[in-house]
Amino acid sequence: MLTGNVPERLQREKLEACVVQLAPEAVPVMESVRTSASNHRMVLYGLGGSAQEAMKFSKYGVNAVFHEPLERQAALKLVRATQMLVLHEFRRYIRIPIITEIAMVTSDNRRFTATSKEISTGGMSVKSPEEVSIGMQLEVSFALLTLPRIWVRAQVSWRKPDKTFGVRFDAKDERRLRIKDWIEAYLEN
Repeated sequence: MLTGNVPERLQREKLEACVVQLAPEAVPVMESVRTSASNHRMVLYGLGGSAQEAMKFSKYGVNAVFHEPLERQAALKLVRATQMLVLHEFRRYIRIPIITEIAMVTSDNRRFTATSKEISTGGMSVKSPEEVSIGMQLEVSFALLTLPRIWVRAQVSWRKPDKTFGVRFDAKDERRLRIKDWIEAYLEN
């Protein structure tokens, strides 16, 4: 647990991960993390309520959320899932766990929102109560930290019963290159 002037300490001390209560008082800490030369890639865990409540802090790139009340099994599962990110060991296709709101539009103009779980240069995994089917064509829109809102065509590539599904960005959509550039810059810094 950090004490003293935490935002100031985060500007000068290198840390691999940080847990912050998802409350307005944590904003200076999250801003300090994301503007720090040595900590801007730090894994930022949120401690709080629902993913919807975490959306208020999405501009700070909260990577994962411990939901309250804390349950041992759920907390262990979250730590295991993000352990390699904390250790800076990535898969062949780099997936960055990050929570942000995704706007989705189907080919028949049905609109709904989802919450991201991970993003890569080729696609993202998301969670939404909406029913989707594999192969469904979508237009997705989201913003990430320093990446302004972007729209890109995508297709549902997999889905699970827990309302999570994956979308693969359309390889012919040039707009996806902005996502690739953002991920490369995120990893280089």
